Amino acid sequence: MKLNRDRITAILMLLPSIILLGIFVYGFIGQTAYTSLTDWGLNPAQALAINPEIKFVGFDVYRELFTGFIDVRFRQDLVNTFFFTIFFITGSLGIGLLLAFLLDQNIKGENFFRTIFLFPMSLSFIVTGTVWRWLLQPRGGLNTLPTLIGLEPGQFRWLTSRRQIWQFNWQDLPYFTGLLVAAILILITVNSFRQSRRQRLIISLISLILVLAWTFSGARSVELLPYPETHGFNLAFIGIIMAAVWQMSGYTMALYLAGLRGIPGELREAARVDGAGEWQLYRYVILPLLQPITLSAMIILGHISLKIFDLIFAMAGADNATTDVPALLMYLTTFRGNQFSKGAAIAMVLLIMVAAVIIPYLWTSLRSEVKR
Repeated sequence: MKLNRDRITAILMLLPSIILLGIFVYGFIGQTAYTSLTDWGLNPAQALAINPEIKFVGFDVYRELFTGFIDVRFRQDLVNTFFFTIFFITGSLGIGLLLAFLLDQNIKGENFFRTIFLFPMSLSFIVTGTVWRWLLQPRGGLNTLPTLIGLEPGQFRWLTSRRQIWQFNWQDLPYFTGLLVAAILILITVNSFRQSRRQRLIISLISLILVLAWTFSGARSVELLPYPETHGFNLAFIGIIMAAVWQMSGYTMALYLAGLRGIPGELREAARVDGAGEWQLYRYVILPLLQPITLSAMIILGHISLKIFDLIFAMAGADNATTDVPALLMYLTTFRGNQFSKGAAIAMVLLIMVAAVIIPYLWTSLRSEVKR
């Protein structure tokens, strides 16, 4: 009786939160998904009408985003997000790991340096964007550093450059997607082989063969557009990546430093007794033990980069197409253009991208906890 009473009490305590979560999170997600399947706002005369005539159009809005002639900016935004995510995660992890290694050497003033490195994280992206916008002004900031040694000032347009590198044809997107899926399946296959999981190994091998067969045979035949459309990495993103890495590298430093301090000293001494040098100690002992921290940091930084908005808004403004990202385009499309269905579709694409990063991590984490 007491057990049932405690269970009923717990349910009643959680019920208000569950109801509010269902309405204001999942309910609004459902409303956004439905709006993305309509034509609300595509007709300017009906966008802000009291009783707009909304028609269900299915996935037409999504098809226009990925293959329509006028939505080339959205496709470039996806490419911008991809490159920003890669460099942001790599820079934050690399600098954070380096700082953690330096602080782990028991240097004097460690508390002072740790506070200095963590300070950028205490700022909001708006403050960081404002400061770095001043630093990256074409006629000031970093461009004036060469004058300190008697050289001519730099001329690089940090936030306004339109030069692109690493360009590719949007028509090749299915091919590159197939290669990405194949790479993920290769990692799953290798992991299954190491853990001697026969059933998962067989499934991953079959999936890998099918994906590779489609990638090298059928992917090239998929025609997304009737014309070539090139996209690439815009050099104006270099300054934004620098600002983002500056702010978040202290966070990864704190994670890595906690991981380093959690490694028993006896393990290090045992490795040294076995003849391992400092480089071998870090490569074969310490870095493998830091893999869970690296994965957690990649997940957190990845979802931040996918929905980045305020830093770019503060640094480059909302109307700078060269530094645009899907979150910023969603804001402009929805609240300036009143194209609510297209804005909702962009929001759903962002949700799917974030979910693709978060859900596998949560699933594996929960499975490992259940096994323990």
